[in-house]
Amino acid sequence: MSNGYFQLVKAEGGFGVKLFPPKDGGEVIQLMELMNYLDARGIDYELEKLKNAVAENQETVVFLGNTECPAVGEFYRLQIASDAMNATARFYPASETGARMSAEEVVKDLQYKGIKFGVQMKLLQTFFESAGVYCTDIVVAKGVPPRQGEDARIEYYFNTDVHAKPAMKEDGSVDYFNLNVVNHCKEGDLLARLIPEDPGDYGCNIMGGRIKPRDVRKVSLKYGNNIELSEDRKTLTSLVNGHVSLVDDNVFVSNVYEVENVDTATGNIDFEGSVQVNGNVASNFSVKAKGNVIVKGVVEGAYIEAGGDIIISRGMNGMGKGTLKAGNNIVAKFLENVSAEAEGYVSTDSILHSNVSAGTEITVTGKRGFITGGRVQADEKIDVKTLGAVMGATTIVEVGVNPQLKRQHQKLQKEIAEIVRDIKNAQPVIANFTQKKARGARFTEDQLKYVKETAQLLETKKVELEKKSNEMKELEKVFSPDKKAVVLVRGEVYPGTTIIIGDVSMVVQSNVQYCRFEKVDGDVKMKPL
Repeated sequence: MSNGYFQLVKAEGGFGVKLFPPKDGGEVIQLMELMNYLDARGIDYELEKLKNAVAENQETVVFLGNTECPAVGEFYRLQIASDAMNATARFYPASETGARMSAEEVVKDLQYKGIKFGVQMKLLQTFFESAGVYCTDIVVAKGVPPRQGEDARIEYYFNTDVHAKPAMKEDGSVDYFNLNVVNHCKEGDLLARLIPEDPGDYGCNIMGGRIKPRDVRKVSLKYGNNIELSEDRKTLTSLVNGHVSLVDDNVFVSNVYEVENVDTATGNIDFEGSVQVNGNVASNFSVKAKGNVIVKGVVEGAYIEAGGDIIISRGMNGMGKGTLKAGNNIVAKFLENVSAEAEGYVSTDSILHSNVSAGTEITVTGKRGFITGGRVQADEKIDVKTLGAVMGATTIVEVGVNPQLKRQHQKLQKEIAEIVRDIKNAQPVIANFTQKKARGARFTEDQLKYVKETAQLLETKKVELEKKSNEMKELEKVFSPDKKAVVLVRGEVYPGTTIIIGDVSMVVQSNVQYCRFEKVDGDVKMKPL
């Protein structure tokens, strides 16, 4: 493929410009380019004749004058890219009486124009050894872009998803004998490997300027007790049998404290690792663990707190005083008369007369799959089979607001209100003192001391108000009552059940089945599944 081009040639009685049509799909001659070429050399022409000849797109000679053919040498126009990563030359042939350039001449000219790198010498040599390719953009110098590196990364050899769901049976209930939410590990197990950063390579533009690759992120392995870091600081290995988890980019291995039951024989348990109870947890006892708490039996009116997951294979009857508090998730056969709080999700077969909150979602879709009585809150979703009670037990479900953030928001609102009240009480004291002082009034030492303390309190409260207001602004960036959230009911909803989504609510007036509740146009709307 070659573009059309033109050349000054001898003609009978003088000289002209010869037009060469394109070949194999090349570009046709540009009239403006030809006109500029002739104008630059002071060569007169008849525009209409030139225009018609170009339009015919045939090999022809347009007569220009009755003088000898001008001796015009081969030359080129150079275009340097704005980022100086390449230079493009467009060559024009010498007239029949002119001389060709050489590759060496072009290279010297490029150097004179500041091009120091990436000159395509072989291409230029080939160009001048052949007949030449004219009126065509040819890249005569190429820069080398930087080779971008890669951020360091860490490969973990255990499940790092804190929201991983437990295994389910075919009927939709949780398989409490084959839970997959706890990462067991053994002594010597490889837990994590660091893949170091690749800094990449510098590039170079055609002017010789170095081009820096983008900065890459460096990371390091972070870990807690019971873990060994290799000498090259690239791998983590477990030193004990236990449970492994990832918390705030730190790998933790909790060695497991195992007991048969938690009762008068053991007393309360407070352990740095994970706790496994093979039997039951009796009423009025507490189990606290930095890792997970796993109970194979039942839990009565006890207090259980875990930095990780709480798993109760046979469920919990809290007797109105039992409490669960998990840094990750709660998985239990059932929850009855319980106060439960999880920063992750809650998964259970039934919830009865309990206050349950989850940072993400609550799933109650086992064989029974009911939520009856109490208050159940989740940030994103509540998925339940049966909602409410035939006998009208007060049942409230709420989605769209992270319970923890909501409590924090309410606490900040209360604190700000108290600070504003203190400021309003202090301001009249200072204003009254200032007015009296301006009138020349005298004050006792006790009065001056009181005013001074009030002024100090006022300044302190102003600083506190600014701090709390900034905290509120940051919290409100993520605390949004308009976020997408849903209550899914895969069976029946009984009348009297209250559905709250964000900042709006509705009370179900009649039995409905197989539906979903969402916030639409500022109201809670019911839709079919």
